[in-house]
Amino acid sequence: MYRFFFRLVFRRMDPEQAHRLAFRWIRFAARIPVLRTVVAAVLAPRFQELRTEAFGLRMHGPFGLAAGFDKNAVAIDGMAMLGFDHIEIGTVTGEPQPGNPGKRLFRLVADRALINRMGFNNEGSAAVAARLAARTPVFRTTVGVNIGKTKVVPEGEAIGDYVTSAERLAGHADYLVVNVSSPNTPGLRSLQAVDQLRPLLTAVREAADRTVTDRRVPLLVKIAPDLADADIDAVADLAVDLGLDGIIATNTTIARDGLGLTSDASLTAETGGLSGAPLKARSLEVLRRLYARVGDRITLVGVGGVENADDVWQRILAGATLVQGYSAFIYEGPFWSRAIHRGLAARLAAGPYSTLADAVGADTRKVIA
Repeated sequence: MYRFFFRLVFRRMDPEQAHRLAFRWIRFAARIPVLRTVVAAVLAPRFQELRTEAFGLRMHGPFGLAAGFDKNAVAIDGMAMLGFDHIEIGTVTGEPQPGNPGKRLFRLVADRALINRMGFNNEGSAAVAARLAARTPVFRTTVGVNIGKTKVVPEGEAIGDYVTSAERLAGHADYLVVNVSSPNTPGLRSLQAVDQLRPLLTAVREAADRTVTDRRVPLLVKIAPDLADADIDAVADLAVDLGLDGIIATNTTIARDGLGLTSDASLTAETGGLSGAPLKARSLEVLRRLYARVGDRITLVGVGGVENADDVWQRILAGATLVQGYSAFIYEGPFWSRAIHRGLAARLAAGPYSTLADAVGADTRKVIA
């Protein structure tokens, strides 16, 4: 039904306009008590065997919504209503910014992919922190907060910008993510170099600790799929050395060649980050490399090209404790999370593992044994 509606309506609309329309519907449903209860009962069934613990947080399951969909924390309950086990908001910057000029979001329907050059459009960390502080949760869910650099802030002043956001947002975050891997903010990806990443992550860790004194806010870093293998290893070693809680692998890619894209060349040539199915193989490769390097010392979050329960299960076997998706939601619609949870429960029941935790990294361990 949704696929028919997508072809009939959404596909004919500008992607950003379609996003705003869908967003309004989700938020509207979540504000009506009876309606949201019915929707959640249908779209967010709970499977006890899928309950997951990651960096000290208990979740209904391992599958969450990646950053980028809800940039300003306005639809957390709506997305929980649709069955996501954790919601990562953002990316949020120190100062509000409109992002890049349009047109900046493109659907590659034939490839089940998206290209975006949104440029961290958001209301800024002060506004988002105020919204989170005023929030009265309807559904119990885990909320991650993804922070990035304000575009106009020079690279040399990036640490202060991240620290400002961390100080404002850490108290409202179940976990905090440092995003240094979006291709749409000039100079941002250079912060992935370990000589720049170390002081940045150290400063954000210290900011979170002095702001939130009654608990430890888990800190993660999100990396790009375009890093060379040696750089992936360096980030992994740095994360272990600093005692980070997790690594999210991966963000969007700037690559186009070798991905087998079949969409019109005028679309594939658009600048920005590519997400969706073509990213699947590389994101999985990065995840496996990270797990082989860090094992169970750090929680890994797999994202990039995740479309169905098979993809989620594959990420878990590769080493991910949590898995996120976004692009496929555009193509699959509101029943997407339900289908993934049902498929995961079936795979767990049919496999040799007693729990999801037992399955984490099982395939990668076989390869490196």
